[in-house]
Amino acid sequence: MLKHLMMKIKSTGPITVAEYMREVLTNPVKGYYMYRDMLGEKGDFVTSPEISQIFGELIGVWFVSEWMASGKPQKFQLVELGPGRGSLTNDILRVFNQLDSVLNKCDISVHLVEVSPKLSEIQALILAEEKIELMDRSPAYMQGVTKTGLPIFWYQDLSDVPEGNSFYLAHEFLDALPIHKFQKTEKGWREVLVDIDPEALDRLHFVLAPSATAASEAFIHEKESRDHVEICPDAGIVIQKLAQNIEKNGGAALIVDYGHNGTKTDTFRGFSGHKLHDVLTAPGTADLTADVDFSFLQRMAQERVATLGPIKQQDFLKNMGIDIRLQVLLQNVKDAVTHRQLLQSYEMLMELDKMGGRFHFFALLPHCRLVVSDKLRKPHHSASLSVPVAGFGELLSK
Repeated sequence: MLKHLMMKIKSTGPITVAEYMREVLTNPVKGYYMYRDMLGEKGDFVTSPEISQIFGELIGVWFVSEWMASGKPQKFQLVELGPGRGSLTNDILRVFNQLDSVLNKCDISVHLVEVSPKLSEIQALILAEEKIELMDRSPAYMQGVTKTGLPIFWYQDLSDVPEGNSFYLAHEFLDALPIHKFQKTEKGWREVLVDIDPEALDRLHFVLAPSATAASEAFIHEKESRDHVEICPDAGIVIQKLAQNIEKNGGAALIVDYGHNGTKTDTFRGFSGHKLHDVLTAPGTADLTADVDFSFLQRMAQERVATLGPIKQQDFLKNMGIDIRLQVLLQNVKDAVTHRQLLQSYEMLMELDKMGGRFHFFALLPHCRLVVSDKLRKPHHSASLSVPVAGFGELLSK
């Protein structure tokens, strides 16, 4: 990968951080995501669904709750972007199966957007009874039937997923999309580029573009007060596609990631073997990531849909009833090891210095979802008394 990048830079000059990330992570031959299982204790990072089944169950309940609040439409497409090993979808499908009496008249299908051949194989093993590789002419490259009897499809790109009433999930997906980095200088905004280090020809280093680039002129917000900014155009495109489909066909989207609301500056980092790794060293051997800017996602939704959040993972899971679910599981556990594992998993998901504070939940919903129609509105009641959106308000126990 380093040789490939060096040749690229020698022939075309310094490359953007976005181009560097795209090559390092998703190059078809040597990309980090393409031919490895980077998840779990043996990999480079662990995600919430790998830690506890409760996480996926509560997200499954959220989707069913939103489906019911939107009038129980006949069609329900569950679409996950970057499904990892498939653990999260697996937990969600278990909830759907348990709530079959509610969902039995609904036409449910599962749609996974996954570029990695390695991960799609792992997902198929976990989720599908059988799978069939499809011909080039099909928008999906693989399809099958889930172990709970639902049709399941795999796609290279979100654009390939059929339109329709879709409930989207992006868990730790946007943070791996390529970012552009910009630095404020005395001469104005300059893009940060990757070049060959003249003092060590086998190493890469960051440089500033000598003049404004198309990206620095297009992406820097006129009211920007920070002196260093990261922008992820690909995340903006994803949000626009989700917003357009939700506005047109209904549904909802739940985005779960670490991030900020337009306040952080330099968050670009690498992970290898669960440790921080220099982003320009040994490219292709470590995961590269940057915090999601939720204020940018809000702008990209362009008011086509309503947005909720971001709120901390701790608050969302508490509002979804994680404490009640934990008590039920603990009561059903007979051995001390599983009991201890459940408590440790809960702590990892909920504590503010762990995932509870680092991860945030952000939702896209049709505007009509948050407005009570005149027929339903009682005298002296305001529009804010629509059916509450689960997770984004305190859980009221009855």
